[in-house]
Amino acid sequence: MDTKQWMSVTLFIATALMLFISFLSYRKRHLPVAKTMIFIMLAAACYAFGYAFEVLSGNLKEVKLSLQIEYLGIPFVTTLWLFQVIQFTGTASRYRKQLAIALFLIPITVFVLHATNEWHHLIYKRYVLNVESSIPLYTTVKGPWYEVHTIYNYSALLYGILLFIPMYWKALPIVRKQILVLLLGAIAPMLFNMFFWFGVTVDLTPFGFAVSGVAYVWGILRFNLLRLTPLAYAKVFETIRDGVILFDYEDQIISYNRAAEKVFPELGLTKRYPADMAMVLSASPVLIQHIRAASDGDDRFPFHRMYANRTRHYSCSLSLIYESSTVLIGKILMFNDITQMKESEDRLRENARQLSDLNAFKDKLFTVVAHDIRDPIALLVSLTELLGDELTASDFEHAELVRELKGQVQSTFHLVENLLDWYRSQEGKVVFRPLGWNLQQVVRQALLLAGTKAGMKQIRLTEHIDEKFGVRADKEMLDLILRNLLSNAIKFTGIGGKIEIEARLEGKMVIVSVSDNGVGIDEQTMELLLKEEPFLKVMVNGGDSGDTRFGLALTREFVRIHGGSLWFKSQPGIGTTFSFSLPATAGRMDAFDDGGLEEDGYESDYGG
Repeated sequence: MDTKQWMSVTLFIATALMLFISFLSYRKRHLPVAKTMIFIMLAAACYAFGYAFEVLSGNLKEVKLSLQIEYLGIPFVTTLWLFQVIQFTGTASRYRKQLAIALFLIPITVFVLHATNEWHHLIYKRYVLNVESSIPLYTTVKGPWYEVHTIYNYSALLYGILLFIPMYWKALPIVRKQILVLLLGAIAPMLFNMFFWFGVTVDLTPFGFAVSGVAYVWGILRFNLLRLTPLAYAKVFETIRDGVILFDYEDQIISYNRAAEKVFPELGLTKRYPADMAMVLSASPVLIQHIRAASDGDDRFPFHRMYANRTRHYSCSLSLIYESSTVLIGKILMFNDITQMKESEDRLRENARQLSDLNAFKDKLFTVVAHDIRDPIALLVSLTELLGDELTASDFEHAELVRELKGQVQSTFHLVENLLDWYRSQEGKVVFRPLGWNLQQVVRQALLLAGTKAGMKQIRLTEHIDEKFGVRADKEMLDLILRNLLSNAIKFTGIGGKIEIEARLEGKMVIVSVSDNGVGIDEQTMELLLKEEPFLKVMVNGGDSGDTRFGLALTREFVRIHGGSLWFKSQPGIGTTFSFSLPATAGRMDAFDDGGLEEDGYESDYGG
C-alpha cells in the first residue's frame, strides 16, 4: 500500500469515527452542547472526507471538487468549538444569539468566497502543480482571505482556552477532566496545522481531527462528557438552597455558592481563591476545628452565629471527597438553616413550661375540691338526711321544703363526685380491675339503689336481663355507669313514668340499654352530646341540668376503658334510650353481696 492509499484509508477511518461521535451526540441532542458537538463532528468529517479524495485526486478538477467538499467544514470547525466552549462556561448567556451571529460572520464569508473563488481568487490565488511529489498533487498560493481566516481560527482557539482556564481551577475533578478532553480535541488539529509553519506541504490538520475524535469518544464513554456539562455542575452548585463550601485536601477554600455567602459574608470579601480557611473563617474557630478534625466518614454538628442582630442556627454536614477509595482530594461543608425550627422549639418549650404550671395549678384546684369542698358537702348530705327524718316524724309544716333542700344537696354532692371521678380518669389515676360479673345481679343492685329516688316520682323500674349474661368489667366503674344512666333517666322522666333496662348478646359483646318514656332530648342537645364535649350542661326541654354536665362524659370514658362504646336514640316527647357495650365473659363470675336481691325471676320491678 503506497502513501496515498494509507493516508486516504486513515482519513476515511477518521471520517467514520467523527460520524460515530455525531451519532452519540445525536442521542443526547436535548442538550445544547450535544447539538453543537453534532455540527463540530459533521464539519470535521467533511474536512477529512474531502481531503481523502484530494489525496486520491489525479487532476486539478478533482482537486478543486475535493476542496469544495472540505470547505463544507473547514470554515466552521473552530468557530463551532468556540461556541461550544461558550455554552460550557455560560459566557454571555443573555446575548447568545447575537454572539452566534457575530462569530459566524467570518466563517460564512469564507465559505461563500471559496465557493466563488474562480471569480476573485481571494482564498486561493492559483494552483501550482507539485513536480517534486505526488502529495499534494497541487500546492496553492494563498489569498488575503485565507490569511484572515487563519488569524481568526487561531484567535478563536486562544479565546476558548482563556475561557476554560478560570473554570478549570474552580471545577470539580470530573469537570476538570471534561475540560481537558475538550481542550485536547481543539489543540490536536491546531498542532497538526502548525506543521505548515515548518515547511511541510501536506495538510495534516484532518489527522489532528482523528486524534480529536478518539479524545471525544474517550470523554463521552469515560467522563460522561455529554451528560452533565461544567455549566450544569455550576448551575446545580449555585441553585442548592443550602450553603455549600468546597475545600481542597489542604483545607483551603476553593469554591462556595451564594447561599454560603449569606452565612459567611466574608467569603465575598476575599478576592482570590483558593484561600486559607483560617483567615476567611477566622470569626468561627469552632467551625474551623470541626473541619480540620474530620478525617474519616461524614460528620454532623450544630453551628450558630450572629447575623443582622439575630442568632442564626444551622445544621452542618461535613463530607469527605475521594478521587478513588483511598485518595482524599477535598471536603464539602453544607449548612442547613434551622433557625425557624429552633425558635419554634424554644416557643414550644416555653409553652410546655406554662402548660406545666397551669396543670400544677389545676391539680391544686382539684385537691381543694376534693378536701375542702367534698367533705363539707358530704357532711351537709348527712345533716339534711337527719333533719329530713326528724321533720317527717314530727309532721313539720316545712318538711317538703327540707326534702327539696336535701335533694339539692345530694345532687350537688353527686356532681362533685362525678367531677372528681372524671378528673382522676383523665389523669390516669383510676385503677382498672376487670373481673367477670353476673350482669343481672349488678343491674338489680343499681336499681335497688335508684329505687328510692324513682319512688318519689312513682317511676316504675324494670329489668329484662338473662341471668346467664356475664360481663368482664370493673365493678366500681360499672356501678357508676349504671348509676349515671339511671339518674339521668329518672331526672327526665315524668311522674308515673317507666324505665327499662335490657341486655342482648352480639358476638363477643353484651349490649345494655337503659330506656325511659320521658321528655326526650331536643336536637340542639343531641348535637352537643354527639360532640362528646367533656363539660356539658345539658338542658332538656328546659329542665334542670343537675350532674348531667359531667355524668355522661364520665360514663362514655369508662365505657371506652372497657373497650366498648356509648350511643343513644331519642325522640322529644316519646323517650330516650342509652345503650353501651361491654365484653362478654363465659368463664367464672365473681360474686358480691347482693343485699338480699332475689336471684331467680326474669323480671323484677323497683320503685313505683
